[in-house]
Amino acid sequence: EQQGALEVIQERLRKGVFQTFLLYGVTGSGKTEVYLRAVAEARRAHKRSLILLPEISLTPQLLDRVRQRFPGRVGALHSALTASERWAQWWNILTGNVDVIVGARSAVFAPVPDLGLIVVDEEHDPSYKQDDGLRYHARDLAVVRGKLADCPVILGSATPSIESFENCRQGRYRLMELTQRV
Repeated sequence: EQQGALEVIQERLRKGVFQTFLLYGVTGSGKTEVYLRAVAEARRAHKRSLILLPEISLTPQLLDRVRQRFPGRVGALHSALTASERWAQWWNILTGNVDVIVGARSAVFAPVPDLGLIVVDEEHDPSYKQDDGLRYHARDLAVVRGKLADCPVILGSATPSIESFENCRQGRYRLMELTQRV
């Protein structure tokens, strides 16, 4: 199931074509591995990737895995950074010094040149919704940004949102299921 999902995503990455995928997988089914291999494919095409997480507390765990896979080429954006750290990360992203950006919801606005892939992990999480100040839903903005950049978007979850299921039913998103634990 992982390989089948990855092959479909890789085909879109190679063509540089927008499509939104709902990767619906039980806990432990290997969604993160699919993400990381898709990021590797984007890098082979000299494209950059954006991985969104719902909460800062989830960032260190995934960030460690991403940094192990892509040493020296990973940036992080979240509200726990100081102003100078945030500016340094944005500058590294803008100048192309990083290939993979991992961050919370506001990272959807990162100035990523040559964007080739967007991943929204735990897409169902209400933390993606910004209710004060500038109001937005990072999951939905990620899909819009993918369309504008003409790149694939992977929405991953063990418990997808009803909106994402409806978008699959309507043919807007492609549903891919991982039913077995690795």
